[in-house]
Amino acid sequence: MTFAKTYRLAIAAGLGLLTVGVAALTLYSVREVLVQVIIALFVAVSLDPAVRLLIRHGVRRSVAVAVIGVLVLAILVGFVWSLVPPLVGQAGDLLANIPHYQQELQDRSRTYQEIADRYGLTERLTEFARTLPAKVGGGALGVLTGVFSAMLNVLLVTVLTIYFMADLPRIRRGLVRLVPRANRPRAAQAINVVVDKVGGYMIGNLIISLFAGVSSFVCLFALGVPFALPLAVWVALTDLIPLVGATVGAAGCCIVALVTGDVTSTVVLLVFFVAYQQIENYLIAPRVLRNTVDLSSVAVLLAALTGGAILGVVGALMSIPIVAAVKVLMTPMVEALNEPPPREPPAEPPVPIPEPRGEDSSKLES
Repeated sequence: MTFAKTYRLAIAAGLGLLTVGVAALTLYSVREVLVQVIIALFVAVSLDPAVRLLIRHGVRRSVAVAVIGVLVLAILVGFVWSLVPPLVGQAGDLLANIPHYQQELQDRSRTYQEIADRYGLTERLTEFARTLPAKVGGGALGVLTGVFSAMLNVLLVTVLTIYFMADLPRIRRGLVRLVPRANRPRAAQAINVVVDKVGGYMIGNLIISLFAGVSSFVCLFALGVPFALPLAVWVALTDLIPLVGATVGAAGCCIVALVTGDVTSTVVLLVFFVAYQQIENYLIAPRVLRNTVDLSSVAVLLAALTGGAILGVVGALMSIPIVAAVKVLMTPMVEALNEPPPREPPAEPPVPIPEPRGEDSSKLES
């Protein structure tokens, strides 16, 4: 190999590494925007089944997107408008009454009293409750900045979601064009299946969380547990988290019921959550998610851990339907590999040639 050829190869390799480095640095610089784009695309895919339902009834796609967008926005605004004032008030009362509840629990339980005296829990909780208003007031500017940034992020995700919902058919056609022409029908079918499964899974999870929140609120209100509304919202939000979310929500409610109420209410609440989890796992979830893909517990756990490590709670929520979509795409290939090879038809036996007899045989020999 000549020196000139070696030099050209070195220059090409260096330019390739430089290009890869610049691309990686660019992606890292715009990572927050990319996360927002991914979230918006995911929300658009999740709402696409509702849009197509209106389209099947003769509504144009632009009108259907507008209707779904206004409906979702109205639900969110109504939910926040009816929830935030009592939620803030009851959460403030809960934080303000922490020392009182802690003292009552200490008077009722000798074991807790010994633990509190050993580790100084009473003094720590009292100091935390006393300094919390000052911390909140001192960090008001930071809180306002965070709220304003969150509102801008929500607005950006909302606008991107609307654009993606309106142009989703064009995006799907563009993805299909990236595939060679011979494989485009199969690619289009795979994209349609993925969109259907992801949308069905997300809408189904939201419905299940709504069931969990409403039933928890009814039980908490019937038992007279204080702060029933924020606790019910806590259960609904944690129920979205795969595997451990329902347990975390139930544990929080039981702890609050034990601190603010009595042992009987806590036991009844614990029995309710255990019974509700069985109903949700074997009755509600199979009916709501009957059109989605079933995943094993190991796959759900690994997907949730991986998604949570990458994007936090949002990643944990998005990872499950993504893995389900991958399973949908991989299932035909796995089934094709497991099919037995076609059987070859049995070979026909050779036709015997009759030997000549008598004079004919002697003539042939001569």
